[in-house]
Amino acid sequence: MALTQVKSQLMSASEIDRTLVRLAHEILERTKDLEQLAFIGIRRRGVPLAQRLAAKIQSLENRTVPVGILDINLYRDDLSTVGPKPQLNATEIPFSVQGKDIILMDDVLYTGRTIRSALDALFDHGRPSRVQLLVLIDRGHRELPIEARYTGRTVQTSDTEIIEVKFQEIDDTEKVLLCERVPVETAGESA
Repeated sequence: MALTQVKSQLMSASEIDRTLVRLAHEILERTKDLEQLAFIGIRRRGVPLAQRLAAKIQSLENRTVPVGILDINLYRDDLSTVGPKPQLNATEIPFSVQGKDIILMDDVLYTGRTIRSALDALFDHGRPSRVQLLVLIDRGHRELPIEARYTGRTVQTSDTEIIEVKFQEIDDTEKVLLCERVPVETAGESA
């Protein structure tokens, strides 16, 4: 595992919340039929994102948006490099995706490979009428022609930098950090 050091904090808890309020309003403005709207969070940090946005829309419109959880581990194109036994978590989509207007959610958009895997996994569950992408952070460096329809913040990064999103539900803290990989020999010297 690569060692990292924090360069800066990009978003605080209150900035994340304000961004989610803005994204909820954008979704409401761009959605023609709220009855067909459903959110699917990519496991891990896409899940709290989807749940929080559904709660924001519930409070704004008094309308429940169904939320599903998508596990993409078996759909990854780097499965052979992950390890001999990838950890499988259940996909939980308690509604039919057929004909739905799905907003797929993840914390960070980078190369686009995670989203490609998620689309493969999603279409194994049916054929939605439309799939859009929402990400909290778009950091560039795309390898595939994938673009988010809804973006919390765009952050230009170098190849040595990493965006770490921390959500209370998973990490017991709430922030977005810009980190940098530390060469192993440098990390050993500072210990």
